[in-house]
Amino acid sequence: MGLKPAEIHNKGRKVLYDYQQRDIDKIFKRLNEFPEKYNLLYQLPTGGGKTVIFSEIVRRYTETTKKKVVVLTHRIELCGQTSKMLTEFKVKNKIINSSVKELDDQSEYMCFVAMVETLNNRLNENRLELLDVGMVIIDEAHYNSFRKLFRFFKHCFILGVTATPLSSNMKLPMKDNYNELIVGDTINSLIKSGFLAKPVTYTFDVGLGSLKIGMNGDYTVKSSEELYTNMMMQDKLLHAYEEKGKGKKTLIFNNGINTSIYVYDTFKKAGYPIRHLDNTNSKQEREEILAWFKNTDDAILSSVSILTTGFDEPTVETIILNRATKSLTLYFQMIGRGSRILPTKKEFAILDLGNNTARFGLWNSDVDWQSIFRSPDFYYDNLVGDEEIERNFRYVLPEDLRREFAKSEDTDFDIEEEYAKTKKFGLRSLTVLEKSIDQHAKMCCENSEDVFDARILSKLLDQDIEYRVRRYSYCISKSTKNYRDWLEEDYKRKLRSKINLLFRED
Repeated sequence: MGLKPAEIHNKGRKVLYDYQQRDIDKIFKRLNEFPEKYNLLYQLPTGGGKTVIFSEIVRRYTETTKKKVVVLTHRIELCGQTSKMLTEFKVKNKIINSSVKELDDQSEYMCFVAMVETLNNRLNENRLELLDVGMVIIDEAHYNSFRKLFRFFKHCFILGVTATPLSSNMKLPMKDNYNELIVGDTINSLIKSGFLAKPVTYTFDVGLGSLKIGMNGDYTVKSSEELYTNMMMQDKLLHAYEEKGKGKKTLIFNNGINTSIYVYDTFKKAGYPIRHLDNTNSKQEREEILAWFKNTDDAILSSVSILTTGFDEPTVETIILNRATKSLTLYFQMIGRGSRILPTKKEFAILDLGNNTARFGLWNSDVDWQSIFRSPDFYYDNLVGDEEIERNFRYVLPEDLRREFAKSEDTDFDIEEEYAKTKKFGLRSLTVLEKSIDQHAKMCCENSEDVFDARILSKLLDQDIEYRVRRYSYCISKSTKNYRDWLEEDYKRKLRSKINLLFRED
C-alpha cells in the first residue's frame, strides 16, 4: 500500500502514490510501443497530481532515452509552477518566456517549459531551434491553442494531460488530435482513498431564460451580468452563503467583472470579509489579495475566470458557482478548487446558483470519459436543456419568508392542478392566475396591520410569483420570456389592486 497524503506531507519529499505509479506505467508502456509519432491523452481529476505524474515521466524519460522534453502550458503562472515541480524531481529545466529570444545554452538543459503563444512565436520567427526533443507534454490539453504547435513536433511522442478530455471548442474534437485516451482514477475513488475532500452539494434553482449563448457555445457575459447583478439574485446569493457557508473560507466564481463587483459590495455591506479579483488586477495586487485570502480564516474571494486553473489553496471550504456554464470543463475546474484535502478538512461545500448540477450531474459522479472522447457531439446533444431543468423546479418559501406569513395556514399553490380543473370544467385558463392572486393577497392581508404593510409583504413574494407564472406558461405552452415578463407585471399589478380591495371591504 502507498502512503497516505498526510504521511507524504510529513516526510517532506515527493513520493508517488499507487494510482500515480500505475498510470505512469501505462503511459510508458505506450511509449515503448510507439516511441514517436504518437499522440496520447491522459485524464486525471483536478487534485490527482497531474503535474507530479508528468514530472516523474520527464525524469524517467530523459534519464533512459537521453532525449529532451518540452512542456507546454497556456498561462504564465503554470510555467513557474511546472518548472518548480520539475526541479523538485531533479530535472534541470528552463522556462522559455518573452525575455528568451535564443537558446544558446540549451545543451545545459533536458527540459524546457514554455507558454504556447511564446514558443509558437519563437518557432515561427525561426529565432530558436529546439534540438533532440523526443517528447512534448501538454498541460490542460483541452485548450485548442496547442494544436498550432503540433506541426513543429511531428516526430515526437506527444502526451496531453487534462482533467476533462473534452475540447474547449466543440468544432475541434480531441479525438482528431490524439490517438488514444488513458483514463486515471475517478473522483470518487480518490475521495475514498483519502486524496480528495468529499463534496457536499447544495442547489438553488435559478431561472436562466434570459441568458444567451455566445459563439463559444457558453452563456454570454453580457446576459449573465444582466441576470446576476439584479437585486433578487444578489439576495439569493447572500442568503445561500448565510444558510450554508457562513464563517467558512469561500471562493465565489462569477461570469463578468461587474457581477463580481456587485457581489463584493453586497457582502461588504452585510459586514463580511470579502475581496474581489479579476484579470485587470496587477501581479502585485493579485499576490496581496491571495495572501490575504490564504491567511484569513473566514475570507470570501469573489473572482472572474482567473482562478479556474493554476490556483491551489487547500484551505478553501466552500465553492459558490454564482454563474451558469455549458462547459463541462469549467464546471469541473471551478469545483476542483475546493477539493484539496487537509488533516482538518475532509469535505467541502458546493453552492450552485446556476443549475449546473442539474445540467452535468454531481461533481463526483462517475463520467464515461472514453465515450465523451470518442463521441463529443453525442454528449453535447444529450445535455439537459435549461427549459427542461426549470420544468423540474419547485419553489418553497424560505423559512425566513415563511415566518413573515406565519398567520397563513397554507402558502402553497399547485398551478398544474388548478390548470387541470380549468380544462375539466371548461374555464378560462387565466382563472388559474386569478386564484393564485387571491391566495397571495389573502396571505399579505392576514399578516398585516394595514394596506401599506400588506404591499410591503407582497414584494417578498417576487420569486414565488415568478415561479407560478413560469409553471402557468408551461401549462399553456407559451413560455417566451417576453410573455412571462408581461404576465409577471400584470400579476403584481392585480395583486396590489386585490390587496387594496380586501382592505376596503374590511
